[in-house]
Amino acid sequence: MAKKEIILGVTGSIAAYKSCDLIRRLQEAGFNISVIMTKEAEEFITPLTLETLSGNRVYRQMFDQARENWEIDHISLAEKADLVLIAPATANIIGKIAYGIADDILSCTVISTKAPVVICPAMNEAMYKNKIVQENIRKLQGVGYKLVGPVKGRLACGKTGEGCLAPVDKIVDEVKKILK
Repeated sequence: MAKKEIILGVTGSIAAYKSCDLIRRLQEAGFNISVIMTKEAEEFITPLTLETLSGNRVYRQMFDQARENWEIDHISLAEKADLVLIAPATANIIGKIAYGIADDILSCTVISTKAPVVICPAMNEAMYKNKIVQENIRKLQGVGYKLVGPVKGRLACGKTGEGCLAPVDKIVDEVKKILK
């Protein structure tokens, strides 16, 4: 039986470093991982790190000229996905997806897929609790996207609050439950 394919979207949050552990844990659970990272994520973690850990190419741009074959990346990723997981998910990507804005490879892939989508927010508490962000999250949940909500902890600003990426174990358990 072929391994289930998870497309992992990594966005520009300090929690991007946790995607390394997430890749390993998902692989241990028997999944194949393909990573899409936003330009902002590259400020926190390198594509080489995620490529090395996943064992697969990391997708970074809509129009990558270095292709072995002619595929439209966001469409081929959307079609091969058994699940799309965005961890960490910033307020930016949540808002873009909620309003159908498809201006990078991650948002285009999410909007093109028929696979389940799991969103794991990670941001400052003030951003997470903002009424617009909460409305965007409810909108996405209303169309069937699954949320693995953030937890309370020490934020990048030094304060304690709700906004830390959910524990990796909790995210992996949710993925397993959905892909049973």
